[in-house]
Amino acid sequence: MSESIHINFGGFVPLSTVDWRGKSVCVVFFRGCPVKCWYCHNQSILSGEDRRPVDEIKELIRSSSLLISGVIFSGGEATMQPAALFSLAEYSKSIGLSTGLHTNGVYPDVIKKLIDKRLIDHIALDVKAEWNLYTVRGKERAVGKQVKDSLTQCTAAYHSGTLPGFEVVVTLFPGYGEEVMTISHDVAPDIDLVLQQGVLMGIRPLDIHNLQKIADRLGRKVRIRTRSDGEIIYESNSSSGDARIRER
Repeated sequence: MSESIHINFGGFVPLSTVDWRGKSVCVVFFRGCPVKCWYCHNQSILSGEDRRPVDEIKELIRSSSLLISGVIFSGGEATMQPAALFSLAEYSKSIGLSTGLHTNGVYPDVIKKLIDKRLIDHIALDVKAEWNLYTVRGKERAVGKQVKDSLTQCTAAYHSGTLPGFEVVVTLFPGYGEEVMTISHDVAPDIDLVLQQGVLMGIRPLDIHNLQKIADRLGRKVRIRTRSDGEIIYESNSSSGDARIRER
């Protein structure tokens, strides 16, 4: 029964037009994350506790349902709390809403179950580092294999049609260009690869021109996302050096 399921709750946004491309959604934030990236813009919910019954969160989703077409589960890391995530995804689907997940991919078994049960319509896999450098902070436990497993199974599900939407997001700061080369190599050409501008106080962010230069080295179409320019599709022709913005 959902009454016995609780969520370590991180917050709720009743209406967002930027968290799922082309959709108006609400966003449920799950508290807690095993990776704890130094640049995370949600530092306040990476730890701590705020236990709530999932029925309370279902009511928040229901209260937004007239304004939205979907729900995003984010964090922190939502897949750390599979019982609450499954319950909320099932509820959201039952009232006609699409479901999306922003995840670091550390829990591939949870992602597989979401896909197998047809509880998720879109996944944004946020890849943090090269596979051999991917660790859980504090314990220094390597988790690159788990994240790569998530990438493999999401790609297979996308190709089979059981996962309607899938993209890989890499947040970039100065000096990160070499790592994205390795990550890009493992992302299938038909999967959206998003180069996202990292923003952190004290560090000058890469601007759109810096990100285009990184994209030129990848030799593939990418999406580039910055605070000032929003999101564009960018494609370079590596053989001729020609690069162009295809659309906004």
